[in-house]
Amino acid sequence: MTKSSTVVSKRKPYVDAKLLKKIQIMKMTGEKRIIKAWCRSSTIVPEMISFTIAIHNGKIHVPVYINEAMLGHKLGEFAPTRTFRSHNRPTERSSSLT
Repeated sequence: MTKSSTVVSKRKPYVDAKLLKKIQIMKMTGEKRIIKAWCRSSTIVPEMISFTIAIHNGKIHVPVYINEAMLGHKLGEFAPTRTFRSHNRPTERSSSLT
C-alpha cells in the first residue's frame, strides 16, 4: 500500500483570493453583475452560486452562470479553449468512389 492511499487528504479547494473577495463584496451589497476572471484553475465553491462569472478562454471572456450542479468543478471546465471546425465535407469525387 502506498502512503497516499492510507492517508486521506484534507486539502482545501483552490479559489483565487481576488475572485473570492469580489464575490463576498457583491454578496454584502446585494449587487449582481458579471465578474471577469482569468483564474481557470479555481474551484467552484458554494459562495459562487447564483453569480455570473466571465471566464477567459485565451481570447475572450465567456459568461457562465454558476449553479449547484457545478460545485467542486473548475471554472476552466465551462469555457472551452478550442473551437471545433467540422471535418472536411465529402467531395463529389470521393463519394462516387464508394
